[in-house]
Amino acid sequence: MSATPARVVLHMPYLLFLGEETNPLKAKTAFGLRDWSAQDCIGQTRLPGGTIDLGLAELDPAAAAAAGARSLVIGVTPVGGRIPAHWSPLLIAAVEAGLDIVSGLHTPLESVPGLAQAALRSGVRLVDVRRPPDNLPRATGKRRSGKRVAMVGTDCALGKKYTALALARAMRGQGVDADFRATGQTGIMIAGAGIAVDAVIADFIAGAAECISPDAAPDHWDLIEGQGSLFHPAYAGVTLGLLHGSQADGLVLCHDPLRTHLVSWPDYPVPGLAVARDLYLQAARLTNPGARRVGVSLKTSAMDDAAAQEALERAERELGVPAFDPMRSPLDRALASIMG
Repeated sequence: MSATPARVVLHMPYLLFLGEETNPLKAKTAFGLRDWSAQDCIGQTRLPGGTIDLGLAELDPAAAAAAGARSLVIGVTPVGGRIPAHWSPLLIAAVEAGLDIVSGLHTPLESVPGLAQAALRSGVRLVDVRRPPDNLPRATGKRRSGKRVAMVGTDCALGKKYTALALARAMRGQGVDADFRATGQTGIMIAGAGIAVDAVIADFIAGAAECISPDAAPDHWDLIEGQGSLFHPAYAGVTLGLLHGSQADGLVLCHDPLRTHLVSWPDYPVPGLAVARDLYLQAARLTNPGARRVGVSLKTSAMDDAAAQEALERAERELGVPAFDPMRSPLDRALASIMG
């Protein structure tokens, strides 16, 4: 596959920093890395009072570096998404041990007192994954070699990343040449590369998508993490730019069957599956006239087995493509639809 200089590329393996966090919901990045990139996680490190345990070796930065770690990843989200001042000594110790620092928080790493100077002395990088590369091009709209599947959704936060990860893993398990392509901060940390498209200037979102999924071998598949929703009043612009730049051959529609309105937007109802399918296909066909629907992914984690199965059967009847939950369903039929 061709590489591109316009992607954030991370150095693995990782040491996962958990701070003094006690709430697992504040450690979703760390748990996501453990669950989807376990082979790249050498250990964890905590501050006094921290109770989150990923089941990894407890290592300080120097020990992790000696064990082969190349980056410390901030795996928790403190209040306000900002780096507390008392984290500085451990972060500085990490760069002095030769580790890059990787963060998805709002605080720029360079603003942490003493950290930039220590990183310069040690010759390591401070990587803010929310910050896009400086050399992003405008989209060309030219077709690229290889095959692509885009995850799209009726709303935000309903499994687009997990769907892409699960499909990529299942494809590789069948011997198919496939990559998960990350478009958000946690996805970038899992994949080791990508662009956080929601931080890209609007004119360059489609160009960023072209960089995320470059030319590839004819039989290679990219599973592209979706962002936002075309039905979202705040995030639809990001969704559309990503969809156009992805030039997807197939679309997997992601949906939460229990959700009645958009999260935090109670005045906006969740669209019906057929309505969403038609709008996404119309938008995708601007840059790939051959785009087709290939599956529907349901988030059924809050449903018992019987209710989940009923929802899957209903969605499959409505859309005429395999319906699945990426975390609890077999994926063979979905893969056959994608690659058929």
